[in-house]
Amino acid sequence: MKPVRALVRHQLVWPAITLVLLILLDVAHRASFLSVTVLDGHLFGAPIDILNRAAPLVMVSLGMTLVIATRGIDISVGATVAIAGAAAAIILEADPSRVGMALGAAIAVGLLAGMWNGLLVALVGMQPIIATLILMVAGRGVAQLLTGGQIIPIGAPGYLRLGDGYLAMVPCSVWIAVVVTLALALLVNRTALGLFVRSIGVNPVATRLVGLRSGAIVFGVYVICGLMAALAGIIASSNVRSADGNNAGLLLELDAILAVTLGGTSLLGGRFSLGGTVLGALIIQTLTYTTYSIGVPPEATLVVKAIVVVAVSVIQSEVARALVVRQVKHLLTPARERASTGTSPS
Repeated sequence: MKPVRALVRHQLVWPAITLVLLILLDVAHRASFLSVTVLDGHLFGAPIDILNRAAPLVMVSLGMTLVIATRGIDISVGATVAIAGAAAAIILEADPSRVGMALGAAIAVGLLAGMWNGLLVALVGMQPIIATLILMVAGRGVAQLLTGGQIIPIGAPGYLRLGDGYLAMVPCSVWIAVVVTLALALLVNRTALGLFVRSIGVNPVATRLVGLRSGAIVFGVYVICGLMAALAGIIASSNVRSADGNNAGLLLELDAILAVTLGGTSLLGGRFSLGGTVLGALIIQTLTYTTYSIGVPPEATLVVKAIVVVAVSVIQSEVARALVVRQVKHLLTPARERASTGTSPS
């Protein structure tokens, strides 16, 4: 029973099962769902489309994971996505050849946004949700000021390749998300950063008393989160070939938080999983695709998403896991042994 109990309690099991169930639902609705073909030298199919659309969410969610692991939250990532896309679009509108400058401006926006949030949280001592709420509100206004309230078209081929281009028949955005995920995983697992983040999330007071500069670590994770949001803004604006200060990244912070929690990261801090976050982002994007493909009205999509999130969250709770372990143990115990020991399903 120990292997079964360990498997049930593994934080990646339930997100993986949820993703598989969604895929099976899509296959049942459309048998060709998993089919991938080559069209004009590119891979084409529903799985490729889901991976492509999930790339910005994956990057934002990875940054959010580290923030939540330190008992924080960043609800300004959607606004940062909008500002980054707007900054790049303004430069490209003046000169489409300045792709490097546009990318640098977008990344600088993300770093400044992360530094601002980190300054308010780590040094000033503001509550994370209040500190990032400031940028969430003001940042959306800044994005609209930069774009003049208009949608700025982007026509620079070098920039557009990042969002809708292909490399080795796979969308460039997917490659970028993979590289970012691997880089962040190496940073967390091959350096002391992961240990420091976990220790701050478990007990920030004790961490400070043993001499760890917890303020610098918290400041750093907000900077990383801002950088991830900027990269997502580049991909998103490149994918739609425009910058929209009003709608770009709208409600993205909510999807990112959902992806993090679905992946098994604790909102109480300390426990996090980058792999689980990637699964959570894929769950959300697959769920969005599923609701549209089976004919769920757009206005009911958020309700369906909420139901799935509640179901997965309940399953991931310790009480639900203990109940599953007891039921599995009961089913695997021979009837004669149950009768002799008086074991019951409850």
